[in-house]
Amino acid sequence: MEPVWFTFLNGSDIAQLELTDDEILDAVEDGLRAQGLGETVIEPRVHLVPDPAFNGHFNVLRGYIAPLALAGVKIVGDYVGNYRQGLPSEMALLNLFDPRTGMPVALLDATAITEMRTGALTALGARHLARPDAKVLGHIGARATSYWNVRLLDRIFDLSEIRVHSRRPESREAFAERLQRELGKPVVVTEDWKTCVEGADIVVEASRLERPEPLLKTEWIAPGALVVPYGTNSAVELSLTDVMDKIVVDDWGQAHAGPFGALRAHVDTGRLNKTNLHAELGEIVAGRRPARESADETILFWHRGLSLSDIALGAAMLKKAEERGLGQKLRFS
Repeated sequence: MEPVWFTFLNGSDIAQLELTDDEILDAVEDGLRAQGLGETVIEPRVHLVPDPAFNGHFNVLRGYIAPLALAGVKIVGDYVGNYRQGLPSEMALLNLFDPRTGMPVALLDATAITEMRTGALTALGARHLARPDAKVLGHIGARATSYWNVRLLDRIFDLSEIRVHSRRPESREAFAERLQRELGKPVVVTEDWKTCVEGADIVVEASRLERPEPLLKTEWIAPGALVVPYGTNSAVELSLTDVMDKIVVDDWGQAHAGPFGALRAHVDTGRLNKTNLHAELGEIVAGRRPARESADETILFWHRGLSLSDIALGAAMLKKAEERGLGQKLRFS
């Protein structure tokens, strides 16, 4: 048998790619479109909890995108207390395979991929579901994906008011300073959830709760707003879905599977089900379901994270790395 080689892209390689905001958004949107057209296979993520005492778990995401001729598996560690050790809370590896033979194509440090594609999914959801004139963002959470949420939302909407809040003062202050420096506009740091989200055009809940707690009150949501909750543990009230004109998810299969997710209780109690779900975002991107249809619609978009987005963004990175001569060729056999 001839030697089999695959490409390895480490974190430094990926940083040197200097993907633009539009490259990130385009890659993830292509993955959504393929999903909406039925050209993908996605299986609900599964979880490994090694020991409850470690206060963390692994997510395993699996998928296939026919137009890219790639299958992929991503493993991401989600350890909420890692900041105490100076470590990121989420670290990941993405494996890409040839779906025709099962042979490895690439292995990528997927930590940045996870952050970028999560922010891209938030922003693309808003592109289709928020009011076009949305200018005020209320953002809860300051984890790594939060930066990309705000950056890519600002890319699309050129926000005039950005409010941020997180549990730890030092975290939210550092987050706001980074945003102000890189976006070149003021960022308001709030002391509480209400001040952050009340009356905002777009509300993003990316908190890092250790257990479910309804900190985001339904009464704070303005008519016509878009709400995007995606915390691992729910921070919203059960009544949140009652005020929504449309509810959209990234993938219904994984929305109603597994123990985690911002709307877990809504699914478990039947408040969110297949009959009152408006669409998956991919169906909207592909033109098979309507997006926002009026300014006064209040809409909820819940995304749990798509393996397809990881694969699509990983493929874009792999292509750009080849053009720039980055990465290492490793021998598999």
